[in-house]
Amino acid sequence: MAWLILAVAVVTEIIWALSLKWAAMQASLAASAIPIALSFVNMGLLALGMRGLPAGTAYAVWTGLGAVGVTIFGTLIFNEKVNAVQIAFIALIIIGVVGTKAFADS
Repeated sequence: MAWLILAVAVVTEIIWALSLKWAAMQASLAASAIPIALSFVNMGLLALGMRGLPAGTAYAVWTGLGAVGVTIFGTLIFNEKVNAVQIAFIALIIIGVVGTKAFADS
């Protein structure tokens, strides 16, 4: 169950980070409320996931997959550019997350 909660936290992390970019583009107080609200949900889910997982494992998976997801969706939604070298390093992040998950005790 902790891994499922962590997966939802990763999705929330991606949405949160993308909402920061969106709010900056809107430049309104109302738009700023969305990432603020999502940050509470995001941290709450991470904390729940950490109840059943080691903190280092949960945090590594959360930040790693969050970074990968924000990069992917940033290119799709905001037309951000990613070069081949960045893609190679993103692949290393994915390898690290898979290894972290594969060798986790929980």
